[in-house]
Amino acid sequence: MNELILVGAGGLARETLAAARDSWKVLGFVDDNPALHGQTVDGVPVLGSTDLIADYPDAQVVLCAARSSDRAVRKRIAERLALPAERYATIVHPTASIASGTVVGAGSIVLAFVAVTAPQKIGEHVVIMPHVTITHDDKVSSYVTFAARVALAGNVSVGETAYLGSGALVREGLSVGAGALIGMGAVVLENVPDNEVWAGVPARRIR
Repeated sequence: MNELILVGAGGLARETLAAARDSWKVLGFVDDNPALHGQTVDGVPVLGSTDLIADYPDAQVVLCAARSSDRAVRKRIAERLALPAERYATIVHPTASIASGTVVGAGSIVLAFVAVTAPQKIGEHVVIMPHVTITHDDKVSSYVTFAARVALAGNVSVGETAYLGSGALVREGLSVGAGALIGMGAVVLENVPDNEVWAGVPARRIR
């Protein structure tokens, strides 16, 4: 089995660990919160800070951080680590249904019961939480986060570091801009500009 280090030791890291256990030899978590160092999370040690990645040159890495209040967190971590793309693992839960021919970018995480219904390219360091549906001709940029049960209709584009909250629905042919935040349960019927926050049914600009 290939070796894996999880960056972060919070909830997403635990979910990623659960998805990866059967296919990877998980060495441990690294986290820059010193209070976590030496602890064990779901039977796996927190090895220390992210600086320790240099001590494991043969291990692959996955960034397990996602916050609606800090939508670019994985991008910042990746820029700071400056690892080549081949060092990043792509984690796909065995129950995910990914159309043949789909390319999932390096460092991306696809959790249980996700459906990608037609071949497409998904960016790097994308997080797709359980029961998300991504349909034909969608365009998912790097560092996007989909919370559970998001559904994209066809030909939707989602910009870099956008965050779509749980249960959000996006109508066909629309765009969600880079850095945008879509609230939980929102129904998006218009294009969402970069860095705006939209919520509601139908979704409207909040700020």
